[in-house]
Amino acid sequence: MTSIVPHLTTALNGPLLELEAHLLARQTDVECWLREQWQKTPAPFYASVDLRNSGFKLAPVDTNLFPAGFNNLNPAFMPLCVQAAQSAVERLCPKARKVLIVAENHTRNLFYLESIETLRDIFEKAGLEARIGSLRDDISETVSIELPSGKTCEISPLERQGKRVAIGDFSPCLVLLNNDMSGGRPAILEGLEQQVAPPLKAGWSTRKKSDHFTHYAMVAHAFAEQIGIDPWLLAPLTLQCGEVNFMERSGMECLARNVNTLLTTIQNKYDQYGIDREPFIVVKADSGTYGMGIMMVKSADDVMNLNRKQRTKMSSAKEGLVVDNVLIQEGVYTFEKIGESVAEPVIYMMDHFVIGGFYRVHTGRGIDENLNAPGMHFEPLAFAQSCITPDKLDRPDAEPNRFYAYGVIARLALLAAARELA
Repeated sequence: MTSIVPHLTTALNGPLLELEAHLLARQTDVECWLREQWQKTPAPFYASVDLRNSGFKLAPVDTNLFPAGFNNLNPAFMPLCVQAAQSAVERLCPKARKVLIVAENHTRNLFYLESIETLRDIFEKAGLEARIGSLRDDISETVSIELPSGKTCEISPLERQGKRVAIGDFSPCLVLLNNDMSGGRPAILEGLEQQVAPPLKAGWSTRKKSDHFTHYAMVAHAFAEQIGIDPWLLAPLTLQCGEVNFMERSGMECLARNVNTLLTTIQNKYDQYGIDREPFIVVKADSGTYGMGIMMVKSADDVMNLNRKQRTKMSSAKEGLVVDNVLIQEGVYTFEKIGESVAEPVIYMMDHFVIGGFYRVHTGRGIDENLNAPGMHFEPLAFAQSCITPDKLDRPDAEPNRFYAYGVIARLALLAAARELA
């Protein structure tokens, strides 16, 4: 079996990874193991995974089941996207001819609209009629929005018709959610006879990052055992802390204790591998996205001494979701660079196929900071040649090999999400 993973060129000057060389040496075992896993637990419809590469470690730090950013993929990836979309639709709804994409509510965000119009175009190229629907109360008729790319995005209000949702007489077999439901599960989408993907339970009103990373830890352990490596090299250590109120400062002692515990564990691993770096922790809302409700800390004192502005920032997430549970996660340095700026790869998948990705770049942030913040920009991953499997070259950091490593770790996160939903 060949793995559909594109070769690419980057401006990357990242460190060599022993892990990359090991993955290449065990590529047959890697692909065989993953194929067996997909037979047991089918992949989510699509996902994007944020990775961090610290040279000694390559690990996911976030998995998004309602990915935006399709407009940031290199257009050269389009054939992979189309093929994967056909596979994903055939698996869920073999006779589908129409797809209804349910958009996020922030329809004034032109970057998001570029993404969802690109997604719609992928389905059109895959031979499906696709339209975009909105849950917003203030959209009562189809609106056309001119985009900076020159494209036009049409968004229409969703209608409930018995046990189906539709746009007028456009009543599809497949309803694809691109709305992460941070504000709760929309009643209009409950109890549908149509195939809904991802399922409503995947929304942030019910999903927890701590559950995902618990599943990821188990996936990483089983995979690492299969190919003979330490699972820590591809998994961030995590703890969960519930009932935290940043504004009232309740639960902060528990949070501080957990931060101390995790810092000690990370330091032990650094000592084991001779890593001369200061461990750090990422404290993030256990639900939610868009880089909100995140802070980096290097000691328990950092948690106990938060000022009011920091506590306010940590207390709410997207759509006013109150942060009362947090994930305490091992911070993974990023030693990737585009030019002089720090970067991290974001990998996109549809069905169980890697379809592309880009680098999230931030000129104002450091190697131990959150890059998903205002001021970031994106650099598409670009094809180097039209090959689908990595060359086993002498240099582990050769571009095709680097991307193969990205794709393996991203697919492990996708498998964790599949088990989480199952």
